[in-house]
Amino acid sequence: MKRRQPARGVLFIAAGLVASSCGGRQSAVDAAGIQAERLESLWWIFFWVTAVVYIVVMVLLIVAFFRKKRSNEEERPDTIPDPTRENRATRIVGGAVAITVITLFVLMITSFRAGRAVNSLGEKPPDLSIKVTGHQWWWEVEYQDEGNPSNNVTTANELHVPIGRTVKIMLQSNDVIHSLWMPNFHGKKDLVPIYPTTFYFEADKSGNYWGQCAEFCGYEHAKMRIAITAESPEDFQTWLNAGRRTPPPPSDGTVESRGRDIFLQSVCAQCHTVSGTNAAGRVGPNLTHIAARPYIAAGSLQNTGENLEAWITDPQHIKPGVYMPMNQYSDDDLLALTAYLKSLK
Repeated sequence: MKRRQPARGVLFIAAGLVASSCGGRQSAVDAAGIQAERLESLWWIFFWVTAVVYIVVMVLLIVAFFRKKRSNEEERPDTIPDPTRENRATRIVGGAVAITVITLFVLMITSFRAGRAVNSLGEKPPDLSIKVTGHQWWWEVEYQDEGNPSNNVTTANELHVPIGRTVKIMLQSNDVIHSLWMPNFHGKKDLVPIYPTTFYFEADKSGNYWGQCAEFCGYEHAKMRIAITAESPEDFQTWLNAGRRTPPPPSDGTVESRGRDIFLQSVCAQCHTVSGTNAAGRVGPNLTHIAARPYIAAGSLQNTGENLEAWITDPQHIKPGVYMPMNQYSDDDLLALTAYLKSLK
């Protein structure tokens, strides 16, 4: 039985990796944007160079090992070095040093050029401006319309971008240092309090992807993810227009209406915002269109009624240390509150 434990452990790890990738991709070598393609090319260059170096070093070590073994067996110490051999060794070492220096310079120049190419999008006006604010432990995303601020759309832990359009991301943090890393689209960018950061990217492949915080920011740093959807400009505009609309209020006397009353009369309204109601809290995520989001709790759970109930009742069990408090509702009140949240599309 003990012999099966390592294999069983490998299976568990593989299953965990597969499960963690469900619902989206997250890989620096699966580029879905112009900047990521540059970074992916740079990654492969470094990979093959270091792979060749590793293979050469291993071969030389193996050769040296067996040569040393043969010399020990012959038991003839080399007291007087052979000048020809010494000269040959000197040339080999000098050549290796020269190749190393040239390789390092080539890698440096390649890395510098890739960095300039990654930042080249900032030279022209963006097609879309998005403000991303890092909180412990979730992302606030605001789509900004400079010409008409009333058209701004605020969501949480999700990012929709149109393919073939230049996107400007403005980063800021309200608490500690965070870092937004969307490996399929761009490199890692830090969010330092008081020091806003900006970067640009352009998606060229549709699909669902993942981003996450790449700077340790506290107890639940690992559960600070953001879902990214790259879609056609038409689909993106449809999504954006839906985000600008206020969800219709539930009809009186329905379960959703009762849930709305519970939401507005409890601590929920003190922390969250729902457009069209008196709830205007800014501590937690904006819940105006929470039913349209695929995940809740910054990517920790799929957005289902059962998971919503679990998150509302005991968020500490799902993300220990999160600022959202535990809530005690009767079964009927919890069902009504969940029904109301699921109606906010």
